[in-house]
Amino acid sequence: MKEKASCEFRTSIGGQALIEGILMRGPKKQAIVCRTADGLVEKTEELRFIKDRYPILGWPLIRGCAIFLSSMVKGMQALTYSANLVPLEEQGEPDKLDKWIEEHFPEDTAQKLIIGVAVVMGVALSLFLFIFLPAFFVGLIKPLTDSFVVRNLAEGLVRIAILLGYMKLVTFSGDVKRLFSYHGAEHKTIFCYEHGKALTVENVRPESRFHPRCGTSFLLVVVAVSILVNSVVRLQNSFARMGCHLLLLPLVVGISYEINRWCGLHDNALSAALSAPGKWLQRITTNEPDDGMIECAIRALELVIPDQAGSDAWGS
Repeated sequence: MKEKASCEFRTSIGGQALIEGILMRGPKKQAIVCRTADGLVEKTEELRFIKDRYPILGWPLIRGCAIFLSSMVKGMQALTYSANLVPLEEQGEPDKLDKWIEEHFPEDTAQKLIIGVAVVMGVALSLFLFIFLPAFFVGLIKPLTDSFVVRNLAEGLVRIAILLGYMKLVTFSGDVKRLFSYHGAEHKTIFCYEHGKALTVENVRPESRFHPRCGTSFLLVVVAVSILVNSVVRLQNSFARMGCHLLLLPLVVGISYEINRWCGLHDNALSAALSAPGKWLQRITTNEPDDGMIECAIRALELVIPDQAGSDAWGS
């Protein structure tokens, strides 16, 4: 295991829970570690950042959207990889669209198309739930449309209600509960690493599962920022409002990313207050992991810790 020079710091290494596994992404490479009947399966790959090819995508406010979309694609690829490790008898039947793609395209192309379709459908569902549905629903309630301020706040509250309701609803699935336990293992392991402790199950187990730099927290920040940014929209027509909210979405995501980044760099009352709602949401999206899940997270983290100590510091 690589040693750190400092005893405690904030790392830029982040992760994602997978199906019976963990994805960890470091400054240079990412690693997937999944648990199968034959033991742990590992996969590592070097990261290529789009900002290296197009520097403008690394600028403040612009980089948020680029990073978000890249994370979605890489996250979906990792989920697909972990799903394919599940025994065939435990895998569900592919839907009709996936079957059609598999029948009409070579295997590599079909895999990329299926992942692309999944990303597009995920974005479309998010737009429907958090942009179109709130604007349409609030537009049906006349008293809420008399004031632009009241209407904007009402739409924001509907977004928060949809987010919390959706998160709570999916926890009734046993598979999602295990996914959220791996999410907890990811947070605990990163905390252990940041606290300068040896990466062992015994050291990771007592760490908190609520991490201030979690991607889940980012979703709440996006909702909150959207209330402020969308306050400039002074249109009554619900469909016109939807269009404006859609046009403003890149700005919302960009600002939200910069807020999350700032909170990760600072430790004061303001950063704590901004991080608190995200930690509350993690009470839904993380569960306590078992030792096997922690072992997955530890191995995935070990694979992406850079050789140069401290080069993975947050904001570097």
